[in-house]
Amino acid sequence: MKTRLFGIPNCDTVKKVRTYLENKKVAYEFVDFKKQPPTESDIKRWKSFMKTWPVNTKGPTYRKISEKFEAASDSQKMKLLIENSSAIKRPILEKDGSVKAVGFDPNYYQ
Repeated sequence: MKTRLFGIPNCDTVKKVRTYLENKKVAYEFVDFKKQPPTESDIKRWKSFMKTWPVNTKGPTYRKISEKFEAASDSQKMKLLIENSSAIKRPILEKDGSVKAVGFDPNYYQ
C-alpha cells in the first residue's frame, strides 16, 4: 500500500501532518507542490473528493488569483491551480491513489 502526502514543506499544517505520520511510523511519500506541480488528474481526484475546487480560499496565493479564478472556465481554473499550486488546500493524504483526507483533523488520522 502506498501513502502519499501532497503539500508544501513550509506550510504549518503540512508540518503537523508530517510529524504526526512520522510519530506513528507511517511510511509515506511526500510530494512537494513546488518541485512537482499537481497534474490535471490529481486536481480532478481532489475536486471529486471535496465536491468543489480544492482551493485554500484563506491563503495569500488564492487571494492574489481569486478574481481571475472565480471568472475562469473550468479548464482555466485547472490551469491556474497547476500554475499556482500554493492556492490548493493542503495537505492532501492519499492511499493507493484514493484521497483519504484534506487538511489535518487529528480525529480522522487516528
